[in-house]
Amino acid sequence: MPARIPSSQFSPLSQQARMAAAAAALHRLRLRWRRGERELTAGAWGLGIFLLAVVITVGLLVGRQFGGVGTASKVGFPSDGSDIVRLTLLRKAKERGAVCLDGSPPAYHIDRGSGTGVNNWVIHLEGGGWCNSVASCSSRKMTMLGSSNHMEQVSFQGILSRYQSHNPDFYNWNRLRIRYCDGASFAGNIESEVQNGTKLFFRGQRIWEAIMDELMMVGLARANKALLTGCSAGGLATFIHCDDFRARLSKDVTVKCFADAGFFLDVKDISGKRTMRSFYHDVVKLQGVANNLPKDCITRMEPSQCFFPQEIIGSIRTPFFILNPAYDFWQVIGFKFYAICCLTLAAYNGVQHILAPEGSDPTRSWLNCKYDIHKCDSSQKEILQGFRQAMLDALNSFNDKENRGIFLNSCYIHCQTISDMTWHSPSSPKVGNKTIAKAVGDWYFNRGAVAAIDCPFPCNPTCFHMKFG
Repeated sequence: MPARIPSSQFSPLSQQARMAAAAAALHRLRLRWRRGERELTAGAWGLGIFLLAVVITVGLLVGRQFGGVGTASKVGFPSDGSDIVRLTLLRKAKERGAVCLDGSPPAYHIDRGSGTGVNNWVIHLEGGGWCNSVASCSSRKMTMLGSSNHMEQVSFQGILSRYQSHNPDFYNWNRLRIRYCDGASFAGNIESEVQNGTKLFFRGQRIWEAIMDELMMVGLARANKALLTGCSAGGLATFIHCDDFRARLSKDVTVKCFADAGFFLDVKDISGKRTMRSFYHDVVKLQGVANNLPKDCITRMEPSQCFFPQEIIGSIRTPFFILNPAYDFWQVIGFKFYAICCLTLAAYNGVQHILAPEGSDPTRSWLNCKYDIHKCDSSQKEILQGFRQAMLDALNSFNDKENRGIFLNSCYIHCQTISDMTWHSPSSPKVGNKTIAKAVGDWYFNRGAVAAIDCPFPCNPTCFHMKFG
C-alpha cells in the first residue's frame, strides 16, 4: 500500500527543498490501479510530496507504472517505444519575442499523418495551471512549465495515439502537442522583460501566434480537416483561441474545437469567497491577458471574469465540444500540490482552486473527502452535487448552440483525453455506452448529435476516481 501523506507535510518548504524533493520524488512515484473498486490510488514516499495530483496525464503514468517493466501492452501502451515523439523548438522565437517565461524558445511535438489522414490535423494545447505573481512565475520558469530547457520527448497517447485501436478516428492524422510554458493559457502579452526587478517574459499570445504561423508553413495551410483541443489550462486556451484557429484556415476546411477539463467555474468556495475569481484577476492583470479576451465580454464585465469559459463560450462561432468531469478533482481539491505532467514533476506553488481551496477549510474537515470522494459525508456530498448543478447551469446556453457537443461524466478525475485508458479502451469511462473517443468522433464527423450528461455520483460504475493517500 502506498504511504499516506501526513498533514504536517503540507507546510511550506524553501524553493530549493521543493525542487530537490520534486526531482527525487519522480523516481519514487507509483500509481496503482485497483480493478475491484475502479480507483486510481496515488501514493508518495519521503520528503516533498504534499499531494499527488495527476493534472495532465493520469492514465499515462498509470500505464507506465502498472505492473512494472514489460507490462505496458496490458494497459494499451506499445512496448517498443514507438509512441515517443521528439521535441521541436520553435524557429525564430526570440526574433518575434515569442518565448517562455525564462526567455527560452517554446516547443511542440509532431507525429506526421499518413494515408487518408495526411492532410488532417489534431493540435493539442498542453495544460498545467497558471502563475499569478512574480514569485510563482519565477519558480515556474525553472520547470518545464516555464522553460523549454526542462522539456523532454513525450509519449503520445489517447487522442494523440498513432494506433487505430486506441484512437479510431484520428490515429493517422498529423498529431501535434504544443508545450505550455507561459503560465496564462497562451494569452498573456507584456512587452517588458523585467517584472519588479525579475527577468520574466509574459508572451503566451505571441507563442500561440508564432507556433500557428510555423505550423501553417509546415503543412497546416493544406489541411482538409482540423481539430484544436487541449486539457486543463490548455482547455481554457482552446476556448480563447478557437475562433482565431478557425480564421487561419480556408472556409472549405472542416474546423472544430474540443476542450477537455477546461470548463473552470466562477463559483463561491465553501467559505463563501470567490477564490478562483481573485486568482484569475491576478493572472490577467500580471500577464496582460485582457486584450486577448473576447471584446464583447470585456465590455460587459471585469476582464478577469472573461477568463472563465462560461463567459467565453457564448461568443465562440466555431463548432465546439466540451468534455468535463462533473466532479473535477482539480476544481474540488484545493491544495498546494505538486502535479505530474508528462513524466516530470513540477511545482505549482499554491495555485488556489475553486470549491474547497486550502484556505477555505481551516479545520481540514474536507480532507478525507478530497482524498477519496467515497469518504465524503452527507453534507459534503450535497455540496458536491450543488457544484455539479452549477456546472450544468453554466452550460445551459451552450446546450442551445448549433453544432455543439458535450460529454459530462460523473467521475472524480481531471483530464481524460491524453490517456489510452480513459480515451478509448475496454475499461474507459462511458456515458450512454459511448467512450469519450466515440462521442467526440461522432460529433466531429457528424455521425450524430452528442449531448451526454451523466447521472449524479455514484451512479456510473465505469468511472475512474482519483484517490489520494
